[in-house]
Amino acid sequence: MNCPLCKQFGAPFYNEGFYTCSNCAGIYKNKKDYLCESSEISRYREHNNDVNDKGYQDFVFPITNCVLTNFKPTHSGLDFGCGTAPVISKLLGDNEYTIHQFDPFFSNNVSLLNETYDYIICCEVIEHFQKPDQEFELLYNMLKPHGKLICMTHIYDETIDFKNWYYKNDPTHVFIYRQETIDFISDAYRFTNVEINNRLIVFKK
Repeated sequence: MNCPLCKQFGAPFYNEGFYTCSNCAGIYKNKKDYLCESSEISRYREHNNDVNDKGYQDFVFPITNCVLTNFKPTHSGLDFGCGTAPVISKLLGDNEYTIHQFDPFFSNNVSLLNETYDYIICCEVIEHFQKPDQEFELLYNMLKPHGKLICMTHIYDETIDFKNWYYKNDPTHVFIYRQETIDFISDAYRFTNVEINNRLIVFKK
């Protein structure tokens, strides 16, 4: 199975369930193990995130802080993959920011994908991309000049015991990123800069 991001050769990485790419260093699940759409939706509904939960608000703080620090309420934003409980949209809305919500399952307003934005948020979303090549191209094209794509995901490195790593066990996590993968995306999709701070990844157009 070739890499869904860069289409290059992939070698078995863990049992037969995951492969790793020799070009972009991405780690990706065997397509035969992808959930069907109904099962995927059921899994997302299990997350049961409450927009008023303090712990959940603290978890997304790196993203909300990034927006509040770098953008004004007059800037336009998109919460891409907002899920069933768009806590980021609520927190930013409480600060009078205008942010639209898109999710292919729970807020599927495809007209929003024809607009451009000063910033786009992908909080715990990019690891679900079954076609990351198409998704990153779309996200880049939706950004205004000098806009920012603000992502959160758990990046894998060699200090992590993959066999016992919780993050790979979510059946909807089909593409896992290394530092090298993030650098590849930045170059391949023409971003001018990328910064990584723990789970926070910020691409600048």
